[in-house]
Amino acid sequence: MTDEPVTDDAGDGRGPGPGPGTHRPAGPFPLTGLLQRLLQRIRASDRRRPLVWDALLTTFWILFAVLDVSSGGWRTVAVDPHVPESLVLAMSVAFSAPLLWRRSHPLAVLLLTAPFALVNVWTGAVIQAAFLQEIVVFNIALRRPLRTLACSGGIVLAPLVIGSAHFPDDWNRLFIPHLYAFAFASLTGIVVRTRKEYTEALVDRANRLERERDQQAQLAAAAERTRIAREMHDIIGHNLSVITGLADGGAYAAAKNPERATQALDAIGTTSRQALAELRRLLGVLRDHPDRADRTPQPTLDDIDALIAGVRSAGLPVRLHRRGTPPAVPPAPGRQLTVYRVVQEALTNTLKHAVAGPSLAAEVTLTYRPAELEVLITDNGSPHPTTALPDGTGQGITGMRERASLYDATLKAGRPAGTTTDSCTDTGWQVRLRLPLEDSPS
Repeated sequence: MTDEPVTDDAGDGRGPGPGPGTHRPAGPFPLTGLLQRLLQRIRASDRRRPLVWDALLTTFWILFAVLDVSSGGWRTVAVDPHVPESLVLAMSVAFSAPLLWRRSHPLAVLLLTAPFALVNVWTGAVIQAAFLQEIVVFNIALRRPLRTLACSGGIVLAPLVIGSAHFPDDWNRLFIPHLYAFAFASLTGIVVRTRKEYTEALVDRANRLERERDQQAQLAAAAERTRIAREMHDIIGHNLSVITGLADGGAYAAAKNPERATQALDAIGTTSRQALAELRRLLGVLRDHPDRADRTPQPTLDDIDALIAGVRSAGLPVRLHRRGTPPAVPPAPGRQLTVYRVVQEALTNTLKHAVAGPSLAAEVTLTYRPAELEVLITDNGSPHPTTALPDGTGQGITGMRERASLYDATLKAGRPAGTTTDSCTDTGWQVRLRLPLEDSPS
């Protein structure tokens, strides 16, 4: 145990001195801490071996009562000191021995000792062992309802009232001390009970808060895992689909046009490097300290042209249309990222699931309205029977819907219902996103 540094008022450390510069050890006073540890050990022992503790306590009070009788100390307060010692001994044992059942049958113990309390006062012996009834009263106040405590008051005080009638001149000596003792034992039991219930409530609240904190941490971790999985799916899935399209096109053109095959290989290398860069950036955010992480901006609406150019290089003709007037203030970065990822995922699904052909094409239409941005992605490809998702329940579509729900947007995916565009018919696939440009009042 190290000594705490002590400084004087000036704080220069040259000697002890009273005042604000003096350092005092933190925590409770040593005596208070000792008492607390002692009480904790006693309570722990009582919880582990209640019968042993009750037997020791009962034995102690029996010995105390017997010693009081054998020493004749009871005569110093007796109204009639000539009461036979055998009767005094019997009453002392009768008051102390039933304490063994004070917790399991407290009312029965009081009823058992009530006749001896009446004899004690009626004979004028007034032995001190009669106050052991208040230990039972304390246990009733600590563990039983208040109506039981009221009944115990009648059981304890009624014999005193009756016995005091035999000594009307000494009724204050016979009745008043027991009344005060009963009131003290009752109030002490109620205070201890209140304190115990308050402590249990605090412990229960702390446990509930700890469980809620763990649940919140688990929910946050699950949400973060979902977000990371969504980003990984969008980044890797799209780039791999582009690479696959480029590889298939390069293999097809290798025999007839080696120059086109070389261009396809160059595009594969460029796309692979872009995918690795984005993957490293995402993993770097997870691994590095936030201050050292790469803070490359996320894709925005301005990057859709580059995205479509990459899809075109993979062999899918895509036309981009912009309608309406963009707002003076661009949408929030998160909303722009949502639009970018939805377009990316929809075109990736076309590359992966639509049956390629000379007429396969897709269109992306961005329609600006006063309060929302509508994004429509359509293609005219026929879904392959083994890879089509007619109910729109793929992982990619689920990710798009999760992104849309973050901003109260709606997303629908499926076969077009009589909708046609310049180059796409209703035999293909359609994804429609309606994204509010601002948060709703709710």
